Amino acid sequence: MPRPPLSLKARAVGYLSRREHSRAELARKLAPHAESPEELERLLDTLERENWLSNARFAESLVHRRASRYGASRVMQEARTHQLDGEQLADLQQQLRATELERAREVWRKRFGVAPATPEEKAKQLRFLTARGFSQAAISRVIRDADLPPDEQPE
Repeated sequence: MPRPPLSLKARAVGYLSRREHSRAELARKLAPHAESPEELERLLDTLERENWLSNARFAESLVHRRASRYGASRVMQEARTHQLDGEQLADLQQQLRATELERAREVWRKRFGVAPATPEEKAKQLRFLTARGFSQAAISRVIRDADLPPDEQPE
């Protein structure tokens, strides 16, 4: 016997129980199942009021999931697709910029771990970190510091 279809709220809670979603992302996922755009907006408002849905929590979750592997520009690019408000984006960018050098060093260390010996190796390392979304300032510093002897490495 087939199961009855899930209510819109049950679908929403199911998505939110697996991971945080932005309001825009949840609206996109639920839209095909809603009877009307008004019904969907009412549900989203209710979920926010009941604290099931929070763009602030979503932003924290995004940083937690992505920041250890990607630079500020890459994480910010993804955050913009979720239509977070300007203040949330500014806070997120400030938080990411504050830790970018340390995160770039860790990503570089995991992938390469040794200073580039040839211009080709240096170019490869630069391309890798650039593709990950790290700033040119952070990349330059990581590559430059890689040439330092171990006793002079920054903490």
